[in-house]
Amino acid sequence: MSYNDEIARLLVEFADRLEAQGVEYKPNAYRRAAENIREHPEPIEQVAATGKDAVKAIDRVGDAIAAKVVEYFETGEIEELGELRESMPVDMAALTSVEGVGPKTVGALYEALGITDLDELEAAAKAGTIQTVSGFGAKTEENILENIPFARRSQQRERLGDARPLADGLLSYLSATAAVDRVEVAGSIRRWKDTIGDVDVLVGSEQSEAVVDTFTHWGPADDIIEAGTHKSSIRADDVRIDLRVVVPTEFGAALQYFTGSKDHNVHLRNVAIEQDRKLNEYGVFDVSGVETRAGDDDETADNSDDTADDEDDVKTVDSRREGVRLGGEDEAEMYEAIGLSWVPPELREDTGEIEAAAEGALPDLLEERDIRGDLHTHTDWSDGRASIAEMVAAAADRGYDVHCVTDHATGPGIIDSIGLSDDDLREQRETIEAVRADSEITVLHGVETNIAADGSLSTADDVLADLDLVVASPHSALDQDVDTATNRLCRAAEHPSVDIIGHPTGRMINSREGLPIDFATLAETAADAGTALEVNANPHRLDLHGEAVRRVVDSGGTIAINTDTHSTGGFDTMRYGVRTARRGWAEADDVLNTYAVDELSEFLH
Repeated sequence: MSYNDEIARLLVEFADRLEAQGVEYKPNAYRRAAENIREHPEPIEQVAATGKDAVKAIDRVGDAIAAKVVEYFETGEIEELGELRESMPVDMAALTSVEGVGPKTVGALYEALGITDLDELEAAAKAGTIQTVSGFGAKTEENILENIPFARRSQQRERLGDARPLADGLLSYLSATAAVDRVEVAGSIRRWKDTIGDVDVLVGSEQSEAVVDTFTHWGPADDIIEAGTHKSSIRADDVRIDLRVVVPTEFGAALQYFTGSKDHNVHLRNVAIEQDRKLNEYGVFDVSGVETRAGDDDETADNSDDTADDEDDVKTVDSRREGVRLGGEDEAEMYEAIGLSWVPPELREDTGEIEAAAEGALPDLLEERDIRGDLHTHTDWSDGRASIAEMVAAAADRGYDVHCVTDHATGPGIIDSIGLSDDDLREQRETIEAVRADSEITVLHGVETNIAADGSLSTADDVLADLDLVVASPHSALDQDVDTATNRLCRAAEHPSVDIIGHPTGRMINSREGLPIDFATLAETAADAGTALEVNANPHRLDLHGEAVRRVVDSGGTIAINTDTHSTGGFDTMRYGVRTARRGWAEADDVLNTYAVDELSEFLH
């Protein structure tokens, strides 16, 4: 995590703790400052080094907040935040991870019942004492109890969008090390799952001890969990990072093996066995005529103890390297040696990819370079932080051909001060046209209208009909049952003016589960209506998720990958949407954003 993210996290915590104590207005100022510091293009530590006035120059960062930022870099802490923690010693992050529990709820339950963590919250809910607190009822207590298990799971896994930048920084650091021949992430982060348990890093090197030493001296490392000769684990920003060093000639085999998934590897191993071949973390071997020893075909190698007796290690390694070695330096060799095409990591979940690889029928997966524009973005007309002209210019700088402005409309789930009325949207068209006249790329005028609980839309039909593109999204009533939620979205998808259903479930990863959707029904309905379903690339959403994308692809429908960005820097999250779509077997032709402008226009009209 960068210092920009770290400062933003502290300021959000500051805001939550102020709100928990009943402070008005000030929390919003801290949250706005946090957003702008997080998005600021310069490292905040460099800005703070030049003084408070430089920090104040960041939009919406006032004198008091700027002073706290400088204080953090001078002393390593923010004294007032420490005082807030002492006055209300609660695990704010864990408690507010329960859907329906915000900072004010945390404050009220602490004052009335002394609740400080999830265990105490669960115990109080089970005992029926929450409903005895003023402002809380039996239904609220029931909802809290129902949502605690999800909150616990969310605390155990990191969002991909939080862990991936950390991993990228480590990869850059290790790549610059002379002892490192090759380096790559493995595990679920390489498969781009939306959440991960930890970060796995694999290095190919003949100097394992030097690599481990370099790894444990990485600047962001907060703690060294263990350090052996070939393996090491550290903790950085509360994320566990596991390093494994292998000899370069076995790097491809180890990369395939440790990328997983478990189900993919078991299936792959069985394919190899049928061909009298053995596939493991050391390579792929022709073992025809070789007597198999007990334990040789174990699914996983026991590498849990770097301090094991050297002689025993040699025996274990030798037994797993028996036979004629057919490959393992490069990952593709592992697949080719058993008659398969190389399988992209995003597909390795044992959902048909091995059969497709055997038949030469793997999809030609979408690439980020295929994306020609972003069709769901926000400006300072609603809750964005840049003007229409600035957003269009940033899109042009990325090489996009088209950009669509879709500010929030008023309606369910959107506060009035953010959403645009029908008259606001008519007025906005004049600004859009002025920017369009000066832009080298195609600029579309759209809206993100709101899907009410019954599937109706919050913007008038005549206004929607005049817009270039309409994104319809659920922002409220996210606790509906499957049938109600599916019918709701299907009705919206069938509206003649709706082009895209935005973040269909409304989920926020590790915060709320969102609507339970029958994706097969929604995908077929949307395909028949000519409506695209969105993969929202915001790493807090990644909605649709990969399995749902597969449903859309299989139905012959269309997906749109959009960042839903509220700033120029948010365009960078497109990579998460692309990778999520790849997990759903999406090719370029399945994705609306890859269309040429004339093809896009035809789809929209």
